[in-house]
Amino acid sequence: MNRNSTPSTGDDTGAPHALTRRRLLGTAGAAGAAGLALGAAGGAIGYAATRDEAPTTLTAVGSTEVMFHGKHQPGITTPLQARGHLIAFDLAPGAGRKEAAALMRRWSAVARRLMAGEPAEGAADGPGHDTGIALDAGPSSLTITFGFGYDFFARTGLTARRPPGLDPLPPFSSDHLDAGWSNGDLWVQIGADDALVAFHALRAIQREAASTATVRWQMNGFNRTPGATAKPMTARNLMGQVDGTGNPKPTDADFDRRIFVPGGQNAAYDWLTGGSYAVVRRIRMLLDDWEKLPVEQQERVIGRRKADGAPLSGGTETTPMDLDKVGPDGKLLIPENAHARISSPERNSGAAMLRRPFSYHDGISADGTPDAGLLFICWQADPLRGFVTVQRKLDRGDALSPFLRHEASGLFAVPGGAAAGEYVGQRLLES
Repeated sequence: MNRNSTPSTGDDTGAPHALTRRRLLGTAGAAGAAGLALGAAGGAIGYAATRDEAPTTLTAVGSTEVMFHGKHQPGITTPLQARGHLIAFDLAPGAGRKEAAALMRRWSAVARRLMAGEPAEGAADGPGHDTGIALDAGPSSLTITFGFGYDFFARTGLTARRPPGLDPLPPFSSDHLDAGWSNGDLWVQIGADDALVAFHALRAIQREAASTATVRWQMNGFNRTPGATAKPMTARNLMGQVDGTGNPKPTDADFDRRIFVPGGQNAAYDWLTGGSYAVVRRIRMLLDDWEKLPVEQQERVIGRRKADGAPLSGGTETTPMDLDKVGPDGKLLIPENAHARISSPERNSGAAMLRRPFSYHDGISADGTPDAGLLFICWQADPLRGFVTVQRKLDRGDALSPFLRHEASGLFAVPGGAAAGEYVGQRLLES
């Protein structure tokens, strides 16, 4: 992996050569006239490889901008994006609190610019310094989210400010974890509705890490593209199941209490106010085995209909599950070991987490089976009351477990959002 030091600079306003993506879009008409000078061969190639779109303005997908500054970091309650990259870094030998603060300052500056649809670097860096990967794209709902791992605090001399919620996750029987693909000092989540915009952000984040931090692992994911369905729908995973029906909603009265860390508690952890904890798991799906099951059996494993996500107890996708309802044979309509039953808040003392995953497909494994599944990401105010509570219950008899393999794991403390003029993590690193 190549990592080049490319420090971020200030604003590019007024610089004649600093063409932002927004300004570029405004010059599309003039550029189109110049394009007519292409020769016949060049024009034929261009026509075959591109679309003749009208109008030339951005669609809603490309023009949507998510704000960088705010009470919470972006990428937590943001609607699912079509492309994602998860990347963990370890601080380089000799790098400590000072270097970590400088890195977070650079990363935050780059994130703010890219999320606004601007190049990664300013005019002072010279023309062409930005890679140009996303030069002609809009913001495309880009979000960049930052978190800190357990060892980050020891390596920056901040052990006293490490919250107890960051204690390592307990082992589970379904774990087949690769330590090299787990944890990390720093974690970055990138999401966007355009693959090139997401990759552009990934390269910018990697470059800014420079000699301060090295990549520990990287995972790449995807979801359905906005507009691909006739109406907005809950996402489907690679098993074909509707996934995310029972998610807490921002309109719920207790949403913030469940998902975000409240203030007014131990002063040592006040830097985490408005933040959250992210549990990240690479969960391989044994698709060859799963797809051999008849649909009716798949539905009993999950506890929901495959076609529309409705519970087997009846109704529509959003109908609450009737966990006591039985069929004519006297058996529970939602089996005792069904995934939806075991993971429901009703069976876990109200425990809930906001699941916001990406699917992944990394080709074919050595055994000839698909290396594909879920980059599971869940958010909660307290991992012990959220993920750990539910996973322990699933670990004891979930009918879905034989078709899953947890291959990587991480837990990260994600600070609250940065105020204007602030960088992410500043309240921790400059306290």
